[in-house]
Amino acid sequence: MKVNLTIKFKLTIIWLFVIPISIIAQENAKSIEGRWNLTIHEKDNNYASWLEIKPWSSFMVGSFLHIGGYPRPISKIDVNDNFFSFSLPWEMEEDILMVKGNISEDKLEGEIYYPDGKLCKLSGIRAPELPYVKNPVWGKPIVLFNGKDLNGWKPMGMNQWIVESGVLKSPKPGSNLISIQEFMDFKLHIEFRYPKHGNSGVYLRGRYEVQIADSKGKIPANDQFGSIFGFLEPNEMVALEPSEWQRYDITLIGRRVTVKANGKIIINDQRIPAITGGAINSNELEPGPFMLQGDHTPVEYRNIVVTPLIIRND
Repeated sequence: MKVNLTIKFKLTIIWLFVIPISIIAQENAKSIEGRWNLTIHEKDNNYASWLEIKPWSSFMVGSFLHIGGYPRPISKIDVNDNFFSFSLPWEMEEDILMVKGNISEDKLEGEIYYPDGKLCKLSGIRAPELPYVKNPVWGKPIVLFNGKDLNGWKPMGMNQWIVESGVLKSPKPGSNLISIQEFMDFKLHIEFRYPKHGNSGVYLRGRYEVQIADSKGKIPANDQFGSIFGFLEPNEMVALEPSEWQRYDITLIGRRVTVKANGKIIINDQRIPAITGGAINSNELEPGPFMLQGDHTPVEYRNIVVTPLIIRND
């Protein structure tokens, strides 16, 4: 009986010691879980990025958006206390991109190690929830493009944009164009035209790309006409022939977006989970400009009108 009591006592001590460690490990894992809005700090520029960390079975997985393109799946994220690391295949299959960091008080700090030896600092905060307005009250429509010149817009580099016969044109690949005015919640009407194999996009708040692409006859996908690039695919393909004028009517409130293309609703009140590739920043709580993508193919725009939400009437 004395031996049994001794064994029970020792087991109790071990149990009392293990439980707090287990609880701490679980809490650390929970503190790392979630979506993170990131900034990649290069020598002369900062770039928007995004990371999601979530549990799967007994370990962590996730998605990582570098600077452009699609969010890339992460098959395993190593977590040790508040430190994490993961790796991804880079431009060539044998090249590996490594990301390491730590999280403290809802702030993330880390480094990106590139295959060529370059290192960049990484910082971020938790992605915020953006409030939704059930009964919005809209202001007066604002004409963003006057049909005469680039007044109210600015290129993000060397300018190739011109205005001819009331049409805003990017005759060749070059810089993206952003509006001077910034908006949070709004309705947008915009008309566009592209050549065969054309590719452009309209960035809402400068962070969420509504894809413009020559997609007639293709299966709807999250990188084709009418999609929120990399995240939301349209429920049907309504793209017209190249060289025809087409139109989007887009409503964005909080994270919830509705896209009507050529008169048909193709995305209906869906949540945009995160910034898309090529976003101007990851500051989701702030208003942002419209950005017209001009770095892919020639494209034309006209009749750009935004109606801002002015009263939150919940």
